[in-house]
Amino acid sequence: MKKRFLVVLTVVLVARPFQGRAICGPARPALSDHAECSHLVMLKFPDVKVTEATAVPAAQGATSGAIRVPHCKVSGVIGTEIKFTLLLPNEWNGKFFMGGGGGFVGTVQNSAQSTVNLGYATAGTDTGHQGGAVEAGWALNNIERRVNFGYLAVHRTADVAKSIVLSYYGSASTRSYFSGCSRGGGQAMMEALRYPDDFDGVVAGAPAMDWTGIGAQFIKDAQAAFPAGASAPLLTPDVLKSIDAQIMAACDALDGVKDGTMEDPRRCTLSVDKMTGLTDAQRIALKKIYSETRARDGVLFPGQPYGGEGELQGWPAWITGAPLPGQTAPSLRVGFGTELFKYFVFNDPAWDYTKYQFANFRKDTELTASYLNSNDPKLDAFKANNHKVIMWHGWADAGLSPLGTTEFYEQVEARDPNARDFFRLFMLPGVLHCGGGRGPDTVDWVSAIVDWVEHGKAPDRLVARKAATAGGAIERTRPLCPYPQHAEYTGTGSTDEEKNFVCR
Repeated sequence: MKKRFLVVLTVVLVARPFQGRAICGPARPALSDHAECSHLVMLKFPDVKVTEATAVPAAQGATSGAIRVPHCKVSGVIGTEIKFTLLLPNEWNGKFFMGGGGGFVGTVQNSAQSTVNLGYATAGTDTGHQGGAVEAGWALNNIERRVNFGYLAVHRTADVAKSIVLSYYGSASTRSYFSGCSRGGGQAMMEALRYPDDFDGVVAGAPAMDWTGIGAQFIKDAQAAFPAGASAPLLTPDVLKSIDAQIMAACDALDGVKDGTMEDPRRCTLSVDKMTGLTDAQRIALKKIYSETRARDGVLFPGQPYGGEGELQGWPAWITGAPLPGQTAPSLRVGFGTELFKYFVFNDPAWDYTKYQFANFRKDTELTASYLNSNDPKLDAFKANNHKVIMWHGWADAGLSPLGTTEFYEQVEARDPNARDFFRLFMLPGVLHCGGGRGPDTVDWVSAIVDWVEHGKAPDRLVARKAATAGGAIERTRPLCPYPQHAEYTGTGSTDEEKNFVCR
């Protein structure tokens, strides 16, 4: 019976053209033991090759970890080189949840893979190339790879994954979701913008949407922190810790609670000129980093707010130079910025960031922006489908300026006064890039988007938690309020308990 089923299914899939929708095969019941997992390598999809289908048993005795439940792991290649991996749980909840990648991706990544433990089928992709997260040499003279990375690979992977889900379980997913942070957050918004039918709900964390604007900021800051290509940090970790302490002393209590975080760093008016312990060169560099990125025809990208200066994975790693293990560029902004301009904008590996003047920036980046950027606020089609967006960003993020995210949300709301019906933004005080930092950074985003999409429960208040150590006891909770609301202490009770705050 199994052999006959596979023969029929193969014939049906070969005969039916793949046109961006689930490929319908013969109906089949859900399997009890999923013994047919290995046979999925025999499936034939146009322009798709399944290379692996392996039954993975439950992780014995595991109570935590990324993947614990028994599932079928399916890997393959779409088109020339878009690699993907799909996890099909034995106990399927009837839904699909895709996860995004980070940086320039380069390996199969799925930031939502733990949803398989909740019964979701879940997939990730390398977006059509192999390489390091801060390496873009693969894009040189290759427009197919650029477009796949920019927007197409995630869409094609979602289509293929849904088709395999249908073939495996005998029914299509009733709901589909996407979640990612940084590059993955930008992927979420690209899907909402270009392919509004792909997902019922998306969660976009610290989203890299305006790639060319972000790249401009990165190059401006590279020129400030490493003038003339200097490799030694102009702003040392000790100087940054001093700056951090001065900012906290002046602005920590502005929100009514002295807790090492700022509810909204835009309220901090401490001037760089008033900071002590700085040389003239350091003061000039700081002012440039905090400022907007501009060209003669206007602002290219918002500035950098106060926050994250004294934390290793904040300014030192991203901006001023204290490379993390395995990091070759003096800072991540130098790395990402130069790779973007070398291999996407100018197609020139010898391009020198120290000499760029931004005079012709918009013309230089026009083509690149057309396939990389997802910062168009016209999300009408996504809203018309009754689909939902939850966006979030850490206020102390030194990787991607949170001001780019607040500005984007304000643009969406300016176009649509009722944007809150489908789009909510949450800002996390004291949180670094995609997590970490002094503020509560753990939120159940999966439940939040599912409750909104499936039960109409809009996220009016979410709870963020901070653990003392990884997997340790919770030391602080805070409410997250939809932007531009903020959490305000009631004046009574512990400031480490979210119940003692209200959204204003």
